[in-house]
Amino acid sequence: MKEQNELHLTVGVNDPLSPGKALLLGLQHVLAMDLYIAPIVLAGILSMTVTETAFFIQMTFIAAGIATLIQTGFGIRLPVMQGPSYVPIGALAAIGSSMGLPVVFGSLFSGALFITVLGWPLKALGSIVRKIIPPLVGGTVIVVVGIALMPVALNGVYHAPGDMVGNCVIALVAGSMLVALMVLGTRLPGAGSVLRLTSVILSMACGTAVAAMYGVVDFSPVAKADWLALPRFFPFGMPQFDLASSLTLIFIYFVVLVETTGTWFAVGAVTGEELTDKRLNGGAVGEGIGCFIGALFGGTPVTGYSTNAGIIAVTGVASRWAIMGGGVVLMVLGLMPKLMNVIACIPGVVISGVFAVICVIISMNGFRVVKGVKLDERNMLVIGLPVLLTLAAVLMPRELVDRLPELARYLVASGIAVGALSAVILNLILPESRD
Repeated sequence: MKEQNELHLTVGVNDPLSPGKALLLGLQHVLAMDLYIAPIVLAGILSMTVTETAFFIQMTFIAAGIATLIQTGFGIRLPVMQGPSYVPIGALAAIGSSMGLPVVFGSLFSGALFITVLGWPLKALGSIVRKIIPPLVGGTVIVVVGIALMPVALNGVYHAPGDMVGNCVIALVAGSMLVALMVLGTRLPGAGSVLRLTSVILSMACGTAVAAMYGVVDFSPVAKADWLALPRFFPFGMPQFDLASSLTLIFIYFVVLVETTGTWFAVGAVTGEELTDKRLNGGAVGEGIGCFIGALFGGTPVTGYSTNAGIIAVTGVASRWAIMGGGVVLMVLGLMPKLMNVIACIPGVVISGVFAVICVIISMNGFRVVKGVKLDERNMLVIGLPVLLTLAAVLMPRELVDRLPELARYLVASGIAVGALSAVILNLILPESRD
């Protein structure tokens, strides 16, 4: 309870919620996730038709929903939302363009199986993480997660379509609204808790209202969308297996696993829950099965989303039931394109404005973890250099990325993976201080 009070949590990880409250809080998590971008980018690269792209996005929603229920209910058993990963986009695009979608999904099955086996029956992930990730590295990884996402949020404002000044105003209003509600939520008795619980939804509603004044909100896609779309197995053809493609995806899934481990550390930090070997191995199994089911329905690989750790810190609600509510929301949206398009109509700059504040909160929780570590020169390098390398990966010019070896390109696609790996390696190779 003491730990929970220090973290300002109002609802613990295993505390139950009513179905209505779980769905409302789950919707809040879904709204803050950029679920569309990865499948849209991949569909564009693979030259999918409009119908195929819409179906691809819907299946990604369903896969993310099922994976969230598995991960939160039976896998890591922590409040971890699953969503499409950006890391595999380059590899999937290369395989799909040269060998077709059946080989893409055959390779995805191989990678998902690798992750699952690592968690069970090998039960290897927990002992690996326990040996190489002390609090110094774990806290650094959480800091890196927040910092790696900040440029994504800011680019979502600066590079959004429309007037840049107007976009900045909209994002500033949405972000400021979230900050104001967080402060009021901790100061006002009674109504303050309601404001804190609904702070993300209210911020997005306020931002969307301002965006409407600028004329950048368009709900016309809602009218055109169907009410119902049922999933089916292997929608892009029976999977085909190619050894080189499967080995490439196994490497990619390893990078994704490094990235998602950073997310688990962030969630562990904001909930005060220890990442035991059982939880880590269960997390690998949950992630692997989620990716396997996603491939069955023709969706993209899924991973844990760091955004949700920030939302838990903002709202003070760490209950797994809220995240499972989010999983149900994702599945319903995947089955009902018309509802899905309502959320899709929230301007990207609004989401980015809220997202930027959440990135700050994630990073600060990382600093909370490392605050008890002695900051000698060695430890400062273990913390600081991964931050630098993360930014080097995130801000790397496209021309330089294209000159890297193929596997290195996949790695730098995730600043979080670069930062996490460098923190682990630096902690292993830098000698301890003598005093």
